Formats: sequence, C-alpha cells, structure tokens
Amino acid sequence: RLGYTASPSASRLAGGKTRTVAVVVPRITRWFFSTVVEAVEGRLHAAGYDLLLFNLGGSENARQRLLYTGNLHKRVDALMLVATPLAESDFTAVIELALPGVTVSSGTPVPGWPSVRIDDVAAARTATAHLLALGHRRIAHISGDPGDELAFTTHIDRRRGYRDALVACGIRPDPAMDADATFTISGGSAATAQLLTRGEPPTAIFAACDEMAMGAISTLRQHGLRVPEDVSVIGVDDHDVSAVVGLTTVAQPAAEQGRMAAEALLGPLAEDLDDERRGRAPAAPERVILPTRLVVRASTASPRAH
Repeated sequence: RLGYTASPSASRLAGGKTRTVAVVVPRITRWFFSTVVEAVEGRLHAAGYDLLLFNLGGSENARQRLLYTGNLHKRVDALMLVATPLAESDFTAVIELALPGVTVSSGTPVPGWPSVRIDDVAAARTATAHLLALGHRRIAHISGDPGDELAFTTHIDRRRGYRDALVACGIRPDPAMDADATFTISGGSAATAQLLTRGEPPTAIFAACDEMAMGAISTLRQHGLRVPEDVSVIGVDDHDVSAVVGLTTVAQPAAEQGRMAAEALLGPLAEDLDDERRGRAPAAPERVILPTRLVVRASTASPRAH
C-alpha cells in the first residue's frame, strides 16, 4: 500500500552478486565496438544480467583508472575487454580482480580467460589477394595510427597480412604505398590524400576498415579519380553502410563475436552448479577464431590499361 519497492542493487549485494557485467571498449562511437556491445547487451539481458559500459575514449589514462582505482570492486560479477590491449604489468591487476572474464577481437590474451576474435592477418591477406587476382600490382594500404595511446594491435596484424599477400605474389612491399591514419572516415580520407602526393597513384587501395575505405573513396572522387575505373578500394568489416555505397569488403561477424563472448561469461556466472561440476578442475579457456568472408561489390575491378 505504501508503494515500497526493494532496491535491486541492494538485493543483489545482499546475495553476494551484482548480476552486472563490465564491458570495456576503446571508443563506443566506432561501428565495430557499438555492434559488439549491442549484441552482448541483448544476450546478457535475456539471462537476467545488466551491462556496465566503460568507454575509454581512446585514453590510456582512462584504462589505468579502470584497472588500478577500484572502479570494478564489488560493482560487477565479470569483465569483458573488447579490443583493449594490456601491458604485461597489467596482468596482476586484472587477475587480482578475481573475476571471470573474456576478451573480444584483437588485444592481449589474459591467462585463464577465453577469447573470441577473427584472424586479422588472414582477413588482410584475403582482401589483398582479391586485388592481386584482379590484376593490380600497385596496391596501397591505409591502416591504424601506431602512435595511438591504447597501442592497438589490429592494424599491425592487418598490415602483416597485406605484406604477406604481396610477397607471396612476388611483389616487394613499397613503403610509399603504406599510409597511417585513424580507423575513421576522416582518417581514411587523410591517408588517401597523402598517397596521392607520392607520385603515381596506386591502382588499388586496401583499407584496414570499411570506415577508412569510405573516406578513401570520397578523397579519390574529390581528386577526379573514379572508383573502381581508376582506383579500386576494399575494406574490412562489412559496415552497415557498406552495401549502400557498394564497397567490396572482407566481412567479419561483429555481432556474433559479442554474443559468443557473452555466452562464454554466462557459464562461469551460473549460480547453481550440479555436484558433478562442483569441484572439478576448470577446463582450459576456449580460444574461438570466427571465419571471415569476401563480399565483392562495385568498388573493385581490374585495373584500367594505362
């Protein structure tokens, strides 16, 4: 009659559980991270858990505050790191949290934690091999900024796959065909503008993500170059807008990575373990590598005869 409602947070703490999972992302505004988080949230909510989002905003200081200032203490039951690399000195802080955890996408494997990701090297090889098969030999690559505060590894792996594919085709990688930029549309645009100042333009560009590829297409057109008649462009992701702009890409299952990562946490979080499972030595953490696939659209074609 008084309209009293029990506090959910107090009830959970009284039971020793918060029924909340912390999810850490570098930048929530990027397509991949937001897609993963949406999928994670849907699966957790279906299981009766809440999601506590920590958006680092690309800041190393934010990552340090999260790990070393007790922000997670008694607030969450588990931790998910999405493309968040760790320094060797961080492992102790993460392990001392004594929380089940999982890593998603590239980053640093945490001892005892499962992981869900794609093979970024293989994805880049697939993209570059597609351009090579079309007959391109002057293939440029635009990728992530190695000076990023959070020290991502995705761009390193995708650059390695690009170079591996060239070498396998007998082509020596040309540093003039390689430009650094952030994983954004504006970053791809700026990197492409750099490439166009380095003499003869490439006949094809492999961008490390679809957003960079979209920026590349915009800059090429601003310089009077047609896509794909003059320059072919391919990305990685299969962004929601990629089909609309006709972008050839290597599709990765972003939402599926999120769902599988959530599933990997829900097992250890189960409150009632049967007698057979109780006391059994924990199984080795599962390392899941999901497949990617080439999606050919209108942005790639054979090079025009000069």
